[in-house]
Amino acid sequence: MDLHDAQVQLTGWLHEAATAFHKVPGSAVLIRYIRSSYQNDPVRSALELILVVFFIRYLLAPSYSTSKQNFIKLTEDEIDELVDDWQPEPLVSPQTALEEAEAEKLPILVGPTGPKSKLANGRTVTNLASYNFFNLNANEQIKEKAIQTLRTYGVGPCGPPQFYGTQDVHMKTEADIAKFLGTEGCIVYAQAFSTISSVIPAFCKRGDIIVADRAVNYSIRRGLEVSRSNIKWYNHGDLDDLERVMRKVVQEQAKKKLTRRFIVTEALFEMTGDCNDLPRLVDLKEKYKFRIILDETWSFGVLGRSGRGLTEAQNVDPTQVDMIVGSLAGPLCAGGGFCAGPHDVVEHQRLSAASFTFSAALPAMLAMTASESLNVLQSNPEILLQLRENIRLLRAQLDPRSDWVICTSAPENPVMILVLKADVVNARRLTNEDQERLLQECVEESLANGVLITRLKGWPITANTGLKDGNFSVPPALKVCVTSGLSKKDVEKAGTTIRHAITKVMTKKTNNKLGLPSA
Repeated sequence: MDLHDAQVQLTGWLHEAATAFHKVPGSAVLIRYIRSSYQNDPVRSALELILVVFFIRYLLAPSYSTSKQNFIKLTEDEIDELVDDWQPEPLVSPQTALEEAEAEKLPILVGPTGPKSKLANGRTVTNLASYNFFNLNANEQIKEKAIQTLRTYGVGPCGPPQFYGTQDVHMKTEADIAKFLGTEGCIVYAQAFSTISSVIPAFCKRGDIIVADRAVNYSIRRGLEVSRSNIKWYNHGDLDDLERVMRKVVQEQAKKKLTRRFIVTEALFEMTGDCNDLPRLVDLKEKYKFRIILDETWSFGVLGRSGRGLTEAQNVDPTQVDMIVGSLAGPLCAGGGFCAGPHDVVEHQRLSAASFTFSAALPAMLAMTASESLNVLQSNPEILLQLRENIRLLRAQLDPRSDWVICTSAPENPVMILVLKADVVNARRLTNEDQERLLQECVEESLANGVLITRLKGWPITANTGLKDGNFSVPPALKVCVTSGLSKKDVEKAGTTIRHAITKVMTKKTNNKLGLPSA
């Protein structure tokens, strides 16, 4: 091909390209802009052309150099030496001195849990560290029923509920709980902790809004975290602050797509022991169009004239609470948990609640134990009265008579939370670690004198979740669990022992941080 033919072919290609370009929408505007720009300012046109070429080259260039070997080449000996020196990070942080000491002195029970329990060292102690509030663990009627069920149904269901693990005793327990509470339906879970941590994400999804009390327990926090909802916190027990948060949520959502909104809280708070104001909660729920998920783990079987929980204690219709969640493993001496509410809410969980669907069903013996325990509570209301009398007696020995601790629990709560008084903490400048150490010494001193109590381990619970709840922290505390199985004399003696143990620990010179005189 000679030069003339090449020029002709190139001219033809350029003509075809120009024709194709003219067919592109907006090409005429671009051509007029280029012509005008070149005529008015050819230098600017040249710069724009250079920038376009640079941009195209930048997009096509690799993100790293392909010609330079910009790393240090190590010899085989150097590689082996680095591998030998490498140490992986530990899977868990090492135990603190307090945790090691507590683990070494952990009391081991031999035989059944009761008001009087035998330890592995042979000593018999007054047990005020158990949730056996009504001593149902020793009830012959319940034990006989449990043995009969074990012989009939075997050890376990060996399968998940709703598929091939559901047994007639499960259906009976659900019906008994629903009837006891006055709700349309109930669903029974195999594990108490995972009940509310599965109920919450079964209904609350990404984009939904949950308003929660800052003092909610760890199982609720896990449920909130798994749900991936938008979490709003309100100050513990401050329903005025709750209303402020709810009002703000409603205002923010006024011009947006409607989302589901929930209030998640406890009836009796595990970390502080105090009680919620359910009538006010229901009023706020109705006013701002929220739903309530109420955790009655520590109030079910305890509060109310017949133990029906906070709804009975504060005269609230249980149908006004969307979901009532509770435990069967505490006062009822069984196992598992439940969620009671409207029929559609209950049925939705049978395939949507992870811990219900993907866990083996509750053993038949435990389901029957829960039903029989409810029957005992209803037929023997005097044990509730006996428990409340023992709470009053023990509290009288500790809260008003101690110079060191106060009880933050509600008057009818059998779990007494004892925290160091604010003036003691401030005067001695005690950190949380100092308080934990002192309270652990109180536990050990009390056990040495024949009374088994424990500490509230709330500090790591609020710290080891991905939820951000501001500056709230649970103060270190002693936890004393009252039982109706003790006589008046035993209760008063145990209270005196605990009070004297606290006084002895707090008046030690080694524990007086500033060398202040004892109170």
